[in-house]
Formats: sequence, structure tokens, C-alpha cells
Amino acid sequence: MDHDYQKDISGCGLTGLISRKRQRKSGGDIVKSLCLMNDRGNGLGAGYAAYGIYPEFKDFYAFHIMYDDPSVRWTAEEYLRNNYHIEKIEEIPTFPVKAIPISPLLVRYFMRPLKDKMVGDVQEEDFVVNSVMKVNSEIEGAYIFSSGKNMGAFKGVGNPCDIAEFFRIEEYEGYIWTAHTRFPTNTPGWWGGAHPFTLLDWSIVHNGEISSYGINKRYLEMYGYRLTLLTDTEVAAYLLDLLIRRHGLDIPTACAALAAPFWKKIDAMDPEEREALTALRLTYGSALLNGPFSILFGHSKGLVGINDRIKLRPLVAASKDDMVYMASEESAIRAICPSPEKVWAPRAGDPVIVELED
Repeated sequence: MDHDYQKDISGCGLTGLISRKRQRKSGGDIVKSLCLMNDRGNGLGAGYAAYGIYPEFKDFYAFHIMYDDPSVRWTAEEYLRNNYHIEKIEEIPTFPVKAIPISPLLVRYFMRPLKDKMVGDVQEEDFVVNSVMKVNSEIEGAYIFSSGKNMGAFKGVGNPCDIAEFFRIEEYEGYIWTAHTRFPTNTPGWWGGAHPFTLLDWSIVHNGEISSYGINKRYLEMYGYRLTLLTDTEVAAYLLDLLIRRHGLDIPTACAALAAPFWKKIDAMDPEEREALTALRLTYGSALLNGPFSILFGHSKGLVGINDRIKLRPLVAASKDDMVYMASEESAIRAICPSPEKVWAPRAGDPVIVELED
């Protein structure tokens, strides 16, 4: 059976892989997997995120910044120098690609917050988040599209193979990879709107539509998040940061808040479980993601895949040895793992949670 020609077209394509033993894999595999799903996108966005790619700077926050105009760079860098120790600055290496004639200026910075700038009880990660929000909302033409440690996102307007060639993805090695090809339907196709969306070490790729964007956005703004990127996926990245990092929920509980069971299902549960999920839904009702979606999110300790509560978007998972793969199509997995030991389709609302070994 030729799996390369089994197609299920439903807009956008996502793929991801993780080595639980932290074996760093060339970006060539994730490029091959994503490019197989080229026809799930329309050329208006593609991107990659990888973990473990900056071992020599693993203790520094790696800011990847897009500048619409080179003159904006100096405004942003003045702010960064006033608030961070900058270990290294360099333009992100790219390769000329005929299909991408124009791009923003792309620069990366390896930095630590200055101790004297974190006054009171402000934590380091909160300081970084506040910096991302300030630059993205107040410095017009500058956009921080990656801000984690020992990880980075690379994205833009183009097809998956073109974006991979442009960013020289095959030259990077990481133990977690996520990737996305975009088919925007109700949001603009622009460099900042391509996936993955990131904040600190969270990186999100998403297929579908978050119809609860309005209430999710207002809820996040109550906690100081500023949503400026003109796409619904942004709320997922910030909700994960809020629920897991700031509120201390574990990943299964956070997933249950984002894709909570229907009330009729909760009512049929045992009393203890029913009470817990009722409390969760009441507390985090404004964080519930409605609409059709499948999401992969990477973080410093693992990779998670989850569908909406009805599974209106496809998601397939597979495993072999210490590797776990997730994608919109089984063919995208078999393109890089021809003989997986196990293949399964996660049920609606049930997350696939994979953690790195210590």
C-alpha cells in the first residue's frame, strides 16, 4: 500500500516528532514530513520550531525578531540593551529562494534579563513575557516571534519546502520538532501570522478555527497578555502559558480546561470526577477553546497533541523505539518512519502527552 497518496484534505497541515531520549535529529526529517502535505496549504504561511538547537547558548533566551523596516531595529535594540545582557546578536542565516523575493529583516539575540530591572517579586519568565508583549504591541514594525531557551521558531509566507530552504532548516538539529503549512481562511497571510506561535518555550501549531477567540482574547487581556498578531491561534499559546506556568496546572488538567468534556458527559461521571471537572469548567470557562481544531504544542519537557471535543480536524500518532510522531496524516508520518511499531488516532479531546526522559 502506497501511503504517500492517501490524502485527507481539510485545510492546514501539522506534523511533529520527539525523541524521548533527547537524540537530536536533523531538520531534514520534519521538512520531508511537512512537504508531503504541501497541498494542505496555499502558500500563505509555513514554519518550523525545534528544541535543543542552541546548546552553546542553552542558558540564554533566544529572541528571534522580524523587522518590517531596518530602521525599526535600532528602536527595539535600544529597549533590549536597557533591559537585558545581550550575549550575542546575529542575523538569522537564510538562503536566497526565488519563491521568496522579499522578507523582513530577521535577527536573533541571546540574552538574559538584567537583575536590577526585575524589581519587587517579578519573576524572570514574567519579565520576558512582558518584554515580548511590549515590543510586539508598542514598537511598530518589530515582532518577536520566538523567545524560549535552547529553542527557536522559523516561519514566513511561503510553501513548506521554500520556507525550509530559506531558513536552512536541514542544518539545525533538535530533539523536538513541530511544523505547519497554512491555509488561512479568515485571517491575513503575513509573516507574523504563520505558525508556529510561541511564547517562552511554548510553541503551537494549529489546524482549524478557534471560534471562541473573542472571549479567549478578553480573558487573556485580564492577565496582561496583549494579542496583536491578527490570528486565532495566538490565544492557544498564551492560554497554555497562563494555565500551566502561571496557574500551576499540570498538562492533563490544562488540556481538560482547553478541550473540556460536554456537560452531558460530565454528568454521567462518577461523583468525584464529576465534581472536579465541574469545578474546572466553571473556573476556566473563558479558556475553553470552541470550534474545530487539532493542536500540537511543544515545550521544554515534551510534546502534546490534542483535538477538539468532536474531532473535527484530523490527528494521527505513531511510535517507534524512543520516537513519537504526530501529524494531520498518517502518510506524513510514514514518509519519515515507514514501519512504526504503533499507529493510532487519538480520540476527541484526549491528549497525547509525551515527556522527555531525564
